[in-house]
Amino acid sequence: MSEPLFNRIAVIGLGLIGGSFAAAARKNGLAGSIVAGSRSARTLEQGIALGVVDEGSQDLVEAVKGADLVFVSTPVSAMGKVLSALKPGLSRTAIITDGGSVKGNVITAARGSLGEHYSRFVPGHPIAGKEKSGVSAADADLYQDHRVILTPTEATDPAATARVRAIWTAMGAEVLQMAPDYHDQVLAETSHLPHLLAFSLVDTLARQGDSTEIFRYAAGGFRDFTRIASSDPVMWHDIFRENKAALLQSLDLFSDGIARFRQAVSDDDSDALMGIMTRANSARAHFMAMNGRTSYTRAHHSGDDTTMTDSSNANPTFVVTPGGRLTGRVRVPGDKSMSHRSIMLGSLAEGVTQVEGFLEGEDALATLQAFRDMGVVIEGPHNGQVTIHGVGLHGLKAPGKALYMGNSGTSMRLLTGLLAGQAFDVELTGDASLSKRPMERVASPLRDMGAQISTGNEGRPPVRIRGGQPLKGIHYDLPMASAQVKSAVLLGGLYAEGETSVTEPAPTRDHTERMLGGFGYDVRRDGATSALTGGGTLTACKLEVPADISSAAFFLVGASIAEGSELTLPHVGINPTRTGVIDILKLMGADIRLENQRDAGGEPVADIVVKSAPLKGIEIPEELVPLAIDEFPAIFIAAACAEGETVLRGAEELRVKESDRIQVMADGLAALGVDHQVFEDGIRISGGPFGGGEIQSHGDHRIAMSFAMASLRASGPITINDCANVATSFPGFAQLAAHAGLNLEVK
Repeated sequence: MSEPLFNRIAVIGLGLIGGSFAAAARKNGLAGSIVAGSRSARTLEQGIALGVVDEGSQDLVEAVKGADLVFVSTPVSAMGKVLSALKPGLSRTAIITDGGSVKGNVITAARGSLGEHYSRFVPGHPIAGKEKSGVSAADADLYQDHRVILTPTEATDPAATARVRAIWTAMGAEVLQMAPDYHDQVLAETSHLPHLLAFSLVDTLARQGDSTEIFRYAAGGFRDFTRIASSDPVMWHDIFRENKAALLQSLDLFSDGIARFRQAVSDDDSDALMGIMTRANSARAHFMAMNGRTSYTRAHHSGDDTTMTDSSNANPTFVVTPGGRLTGRVRVPGDKSMSHRSIMLGSLAEGVTQVEGFLEGEDALATLQAFRDMGVVIEGPHNGQVTIHGVGLHGLKAPGKALYMGNSGTSMRLLTGLLAGQAFDVELTGDASLSKRPMERVASPLRDMGAQISTGNEGRPPVRIRGGQPLKGIHYDLPMASAQVKSAVLLGGLYAEGETSVTEPAPTRDHTERMLGGFGYDVRRDGATSALTGGGTLTACKLEVPADISSAAFFLVGASIAEGSELTLPHVGINPTRTGVIDILKLMGADIRLENQRDAGGEPVADIVVKSAPLKGIEIPEELVPLAIDEFPAIFIAAACAEGETVLRGAEELRVKESDRIQVMADGLAALGVDHQVFEDGIRISGGPFGGGEIQSHGDHRIAMSFAMASLRASGPITINDCANVATSFPGFAQLAAHAGLNLEVK
């Protein structure tokens, strides 16, 4: 049995929070002994009888003697007196921490009370609780999968902080760290202000002439909003007083927001009203999705609402068993490239743009949220329908914060072009994966146009753009085939004086040029060169986004390799700059045909029918590489199932996608036992039987979905880790694939 983290723990204040801390320490073997300090002899007796603590004392000096960790869990208003009272009993090396929900006043009290022990005081705040209070409600699992915020000061010993972090982590908590002032500001805005508003609303209505009648007809919304007004008034009285400065600041911000809302209602300003509500609706949906949380309970001593995680997994694992076939009719989500561009151009157009088939994945939603943050009113998405109230080319407003692009390289690169000509400064940030991707390839030509753009280390995000810079049109020869760079330069050209033109070394997707034309903006194309003149106008229109061929690619490969499969993929975009995956699979012998070909908003679409067929290895023509750059992870799986060797060269662009897709795919193929050889710009894959194994997707959605399809021909189960980002491009993939016949389970 391992040694406990602490020889002796003293818990001062044996309510729900303190009692649960003691119970968790006992359950997890984190202390040799546990003692409690409390004013109430009955509480101490209960704690000992319940086995929460070993012993207790009403004398705080006696309670902390010999303790190497002291956890103070008393009301914040009493913290100064409690710390002064226990100080004489502290050993020289004792660490002190607390569970108060306001840190500024607690730290001030500790500084004045603890003297030489202050450097070993680690301020903390567990965000946890439940309906019942008192030591009888103590729960050893209360902190499991909940957050604990530590707010060490400059004087706090880092070693003490590390030990406090270790015990919370051992209790199953997620430990965060932030500055004390920031903690109090965040809690004031997200917990203390909502409680104040709930108390105020109920009190206001209760003082009406016949409040009984008012409450009798209260609907569910009233009950939900005011539920937290049933919290302990004494506790919240203390919190409001102790966090006075931050709470008043938050209340002032809220008052400003209420004033804007009132003005919009008074002026019958439909756009302003819709703007406020759509931003709020989207922000809450994003928050809930980010946290994966649904139900709420009241936290008694911590003083804050906390959320209990639901059954959804923040970072799921795919477990796929061998065999099966794909049949039926599968409608994959809308085209991601076009969804991004529909929001961008619709926002900059004059008038209202209606979009059908919008992809409700996280990447496209990041673009949508960015334009909401810049003042554009956007309704939806609702079942793929989006209504965009355009503000014109010069109608965007400075966002109040950095624009967060999540995992979307398309959002960041294209927005860099669009924002280069705005009047305001702006910063673009992203998640850990996006923060590793190159941005200088976009920033460099835009600087040639006169933009002031800086990037982070090694040309990576964040991207910072200085507003108010006059742009001039240039001609740019793309050094690599990249639709994103081409689009960024052309979009910057909307704001430039004169003509902006781009020549590409090989064909890339032309959605930007086509969609600009759909919005009435003249784009001239001559062979490999696209050009436009700045200063024009975009006019609102109706757009129908076709199904995404990149998403369809996984099913094209799956149905090709699984014997007995026959699958129809309706309304898929077959833009000739995107059909490289179809051309390559056909060269390998795939049975794919296009039916019901037609035009949808300037983009060609068709129903794609694919049947299983024996595939053969090929040398992939280099001219097809740019036309299938996003689909190669799926094509690699087809190659693993083909007879003979498949060789890819000229695809070094795959190295700088969401992951190094050449190496990550090679590692996955190796895990399944597929023979291969990696090149700097490609790979050689020898087809044949392969087994199961464990795949690390490195957060790359296309890696995860490709290896899911590999299970159709594997001889053993395939486990695919780190699949959260599948939702960035293909929400509902697991359910749709399982419906079509894939033996996929989400863990």
